[in-house]
Amino acid sequence: MEGATTAQQDASAPWKFAQCFGDKGEVEDITEADIISTVEFDHTGDYLATGDKGGRVVLFERNDSKKGCEYKFHTEFQSHEPEFDYLKSLEIEEKINKIRWCRRQNAAHFLLSTNDKTIKLWKVFEKSLKVVAENNLSGDRFQSAHAAATSSSSLHPSLAPTPTPLVGSGANLRMPTLTHHDTIVAAVPRKIYANAHAYHINSISVNSDGETYISADDLRVNLWNLNISDQSFNIVDIKPVNMEELTEVITAAEFHPINCNHFVYSSSKGTIKLADMRDSALCDQHAKRE
Repeated sequence: MEGATTAQQDASAPWKFAQCFGDKGEVEDITEADIISTVEFDHTGDYLATGDKGGRVVLFERNDSKKGCEYKFHTEFQSHEPEFDYLKSLEIEEKINKIRWCRRQNAAHFLLSTNDKTIKLWKVFEKSLKVVAENNLSGDRFQSAHAAATSSSSLHPSLAPTPTPLVGSGANLRMPTLTHHDTIVAAVPRKIYANAHAYHINSISVNSDGETYISADDLRVNLWNLNISDQSFNIVDIKPVNMEELTEVITAAEFHPINCNHFVYSSSKGTIKLADMRDSALCDQHAKRE
C-alpha cells in the first residue's frame, strides 16, 4: 500500500516548464544554421554545451543566484567552418555532430566537438584583459619636463638651469604599468584531429582514464590520445572487402564510464556489441552481444 501511495503521489506531482534557451521569435525567422544538432552536460551538471548546424558551440552555466535548476549564458564560439574536399569533390558541412566534455582538472574547461570529418579539442577559460596605465610618455612628468626644457632654451647659457632629462631619453626610463581592465571567457583550439575518417563521424567518447578517446564513423572506430593529433589506432573495422556485401553500419560508440578498457558500439541491425581492448589490438571479436 505504501508503494502504491508513493506511485500515486509521483503520478500527481505537477510538472512545469522551467526554462527556455535561445530566441523566442517566430518559427519563420529560424534559419537552418540555428537548428540545434547536439547537447551535452558536463560531469558536474553545472555546465551545458549545445552545438548547431551553423558550426557554433554555445555554453551555459548554472545560475547559483536563482532557486532551482536554471542556467545562464556563459560563452559562444565558432567551432567548425564549411569546407570542401577537392580530392573527393565533397562538401563538408560545419554542423556539430557531437560534443563531449573532458573531466575538469583546473580552472579551464576542455571539450571535444566534431563535424562529419574533423574533431577539435577546445580550451575554455577566463582571460584577464589588461591595458597600459602608465609609461614613459604618460602623466605630468613628461609635460613638466618638456616645458622646462623648452623655456630654458631661450635663456642665456649662463642663466639657464641644469636641463632635466626628458622622460623617455633613457636617463629616467620607467617600465610600462599594466592594470586589469576586464575579464572575458575565451575559447581556443588546442588540438585538431583531422584526416582519420573516410566516412561521416557519428560519435566521440572520452575514456575514464582522461587520456584517450574514441571516434566512430559508419564503418570504423578509432582510438586517439588527447595529446597526439596526427596519429590514431583503428580498433574496429567492419568494412567488407566488397562494398556490395555491406549489410550494416556503425551508428554509435561509447566508452564504459569506469572501466577504461571496455567500450560498446551499436549497428544498424539493432545490435550492441561490448568490446574489450585487452583481448587484442583490433577488437573485431566482441566480448558480448545484445
